[in-house]
Amino acid sequence: MIDRYTLPEIGSLWTEEAKYRNWLRVEIAVCRARAELGEIPAEEVEELAQKADFTVERIREIEESTNHDVIAFVSTVAETVDSPVSRHFHFGLTSSDVLDTAGALQLRDSLDLIIRETRSLGALLADLALEHRDTVIVGRTHGVHAEPTTLGHKVAVWAFEMERNLERLKRARETAAVGKISGAVGSYGNVDPEVERLTCESLGLSHAPASTQIVQRDRHAEVLSALAILGSTMEKIALEIRGAQRTEVRELAEPFGRGQKGSSAMPHKRNPILTERLCGMARVLRANATVGFENNALWQERDISHSSAERVVLPDSTVLAFYMLRQTKRVLEGLQVDKERMLANLNSGGGIVFSGRVLLALVEAGMSRDDAYAVVQGAAMAAWNGEGGFRELLERREETRKYLGDDLDALFDPSYALRNLGVVFERVEELRRRLAGD
Repeated sequence: MIDRYTLPEIGSLWTEEAKYRNWLRVEIAVCRARAELGEIPAEEVEELAQKADFTVERIREIEESTNHDVIAFVSTVAETVDSPVSRHFHFGLTSSDVLDTAGALQLRDSLDLIIRETRSLGALLADLALEHRDTVIVGRTHGVHAEPTTLGHKVAVWAFEMERNLERLKRARETAAVGKISGAVGSYGNVDPEVERLTCESLGLSHAPASTQIVQRDRHAEVLSALAILGSTMEKIALEIRGAQRTEVRELAEPFGRGQKGSSAMPHKRNPILTERLCGMARVLRANATVGFENNALWQERDISHSSAERVVLPDSTVLAFYMLRQTKRVLEGLQVDKERMLANLNSGGGIVFSGRVLLALVEAGMSRDDAYAVVQGAAMAAWNGEGGFRELLERREETRKYLGDDLDALFDPSYALRNLGVVFERVEELRRRLAGD
């Protein structure tokens, strides 16, 4: 991932130095497991652990001739040890024992950061939902005014979806935090299964119940899928804010910093660049998830068609998801809410969004549904065509006066939209408590 979108906390987990440091951690854990089983002297293992080291530069230098990064790594460590105890290093292992087990450590630690940020974003959404539980806004379907709702209701939907993302990520973390120390083709031909169990246990990982030469890639596909779904939720939030920032809507706006400029040619512009960026990034996460699916089917016990792709999609997806979480929080913390504009939009067309209320009132007063629909739709279409306000046009209709009288105030009061939403916000309160205690 480019530096522009790489935050240091998670970027540091995916550096070359960090990768090789995890390889070394796995190798030493294997040696200690073998010592625990009495296969090799414990004092020699501790000498090995004390001396074993590497430099990224030396690994690269050796790899230029070997064209094999694990061999270059093993050779580099052997040089630093410079002792007979180096014979225990990488004994009985295949490259993927190290790569996949160390990779599980990187994924686990990355997902821990992402889970923390997801929980924080969920809590922020719950707070925002409760803050705007009574902020009336027009609900839209197909991009067209529908019925009144509240901004808090919109945000509550996002908050519960974020909790589902949190649960998906937790499951993905558990699925990904799995190592294997089972040797070539996974048959334990040159390594005791107890070495695998002890090694993974010491690293805080589960061990694969059965593996080929690699940990199976359905696990990584699940991680990438969970990240893609998380990204789609953030895209959903960003898309709503982008739409509401349009000039003709102007109900919501992302933060716009002092000195910020929206266009080199048009000084009036306040473009929703943060939310547009989030929408674009979500596309990358979805594309990377596709790579995860492709990586699952390999030739027999393994090939390495997955390897080159994973070097890109695993660090990129985790780094990008973490960045997106931070940016989504930034947008929501600085979100500008124009309540007056919301009410003005709600009442555009002379109250056309209350057509459903009027329809039900006419039916309840005794008019047939088809006749009532015709009356209300006729007034609504005339209002759409600019022939007057919806309420004004209704009041002119003889049928309206006959069945509803002259006082239509109750039907054009948006507070009815809040009447039963209290149950949703009770659930949001419960969500906030769950997130706080998680």
